[in-house]
Amino acid sequence: MRPLYLDYNASTPIDPRVLEAMRAGMEEGYGNPSSTHWAGSPAKSLLEASRRQVADLLQCTPHEVVFTSGGSESNNLALKGVFFARRGRPVHIITTRIEHPSILAPCAFLEREGARMTHLPVDATGLVDPDELRRAMTSDTALVSIMHANNETGTVEPIEECARIAHEHGALFHTDAAQSVGKIPTRVHDLGVDLLSIAGHKVYAPKGVGALYIRSGTRLEPLIHGAGHESGRRAGTESALLATALGTACALATDLTSMQRTLELRNQLWMGLADRFGTRVVLNGHPELRLPNTVNVSFVGHTGADILAAVEGIAASTGSACHSGRIELSPVLRAMGIPEEVGRGAVRFSLGRGTTAAEIHEAIERISAVLTA
Repeated sequence: MRPLYLDYNASTPIDPRVLEAMRAGMEEGYGNPSSTHWAGSPAKSLLEASRRQVADLLQCTPHEVVFTSGGSESNNLALKGVFFARRGRPVHIITTRIEHPSILAPCAFLEREGARMTHLPVDATGLVDPDELRRAMTSDTALVSIMHANNETGTVEPIEECARIAHEHGALFHTDAAQSVGKIPTRVHDLGVDLLSIAGHKVYAPKGVGALYIRSGTRLEPLIHGAGHESGRRAGTESALLATALGTACALATDLTSMQRTLELRNQLWMGLADRFGTRVVLNGHPELRLPNTVNVSFVGHTGADILAAVEGIAASTGSACHSGRIELSPVLRAMGIPEEVGRGAVRFSLGRGTTAAEIHEAIERISAVLTA
């Protein structure tokens, strides 16, 4: 059977147009972008052209874009950068229980360093209640970090309202937009955010590159100290090649028209599964406020990992893990209050540019063959 890739939220293939830009960059951008001689100039030009492409996607100024090694570094720079820039003062940080580990782990580290943490709950669809945020704000709140869209369920959070609440109390607002870039609008002024993280390999660029939007005037302590690269915000000689890849990917991501087709395929998958299994399949996440490419469903009475192991050739993700013979729900599903007997059957299907209607039909048939055998 031909393989079916339905795990685009985990990682995307490199777009052929990104690859082509990288090939050209390998020939032109081998010099050090910081060098002032003839070999450094082309690399510098590629780097800054790529920065403008990222800025165009976010509708910010190029100076507000810092290139990083990926979404995890961007998230760490946002969180630790705010904390260490305010060292010596009480720092309260608010986040949610459904964040990616690259948010939750730095928060745990900063708590050991003296920060006070609040983890907001979510409802059964994975949504944060802005009123919960308002009640959690204090005079010491320095930063609120809430992901734009959840990587497991696709639920899209009310970022605009939450950012407004943070600003009313004098706090900065960060959003992890790794899953939303290229799928829904991520214009920073519309969202009202001060910091926004991008992961290259979620948007058809290679792994090892990302970006952090830092609103002009926002003070962050660098994670990496050294020379004055990235306007003093991230030391280390920049890779014009990887920047070119991310810039090209972001230029492609400005066109969201393909998402309508992806949305139709997503709905085709969900409705096809619902028709086949009825009440034995449950949708996890918000039914409407959801990424156009993500379907997280639970096959009641089954285990997600067992389903994927039995269904030949489908790449997807589960919402549970087996530890010492015991099935454990993901922290996201647990925070949503999904019952154990439902959550252990969770499977996330995430679609992308390469997904076809034929593949959706084939996926439904393969799953049906296994679960009705």
